[in-house]
Amino acid sequence: QVQLVESGGGLVQAGGSLRLSCAASGRTFNSYKMGWFRRAPGKEREFVAAISWSGGSTFYADSVKGRFTMSRDNAKNTVYLQMNSLKPEDTAVYYCAADSRLRGIIIASAYDYWGQGTQVTVSS
Repeated sequence: QVQLVESGGGLVQAGGSLRLSCAASGRTFNSYKMGWFRRAPGKEREFVAAISWSGGSTFYADSVKGRFTMSRDNAKNTVYLQMNSLKPEDTAVYYCAADSRLRGIIIASAYDYWGQGTQVTVSS
């Protein structure tokens, strides 16, 4: 069982930055792939970024590539999402997810564990 707690969301102006954190419980954190997903009002949940268990591979949605950076610190059982050059269309609830399986790193259904979400609002 893994519990995930996100933090770092908030209100920021367009062009600004935020860093989200996701703290995980459990002693096997370093064997889990981790992902960030988001859901905007009236829209489906969508993939944002993911990172392999070792941190050696990262994956990004085209909409955030070059602006967002995902990283992990296995010693702290924490993953991060650095979000720069934020746009109003980045406004959403951001969810952290974890799973021990190797497949489907960018697919929401491939993750068993989810956090409660943190709101990110970007004003124009």
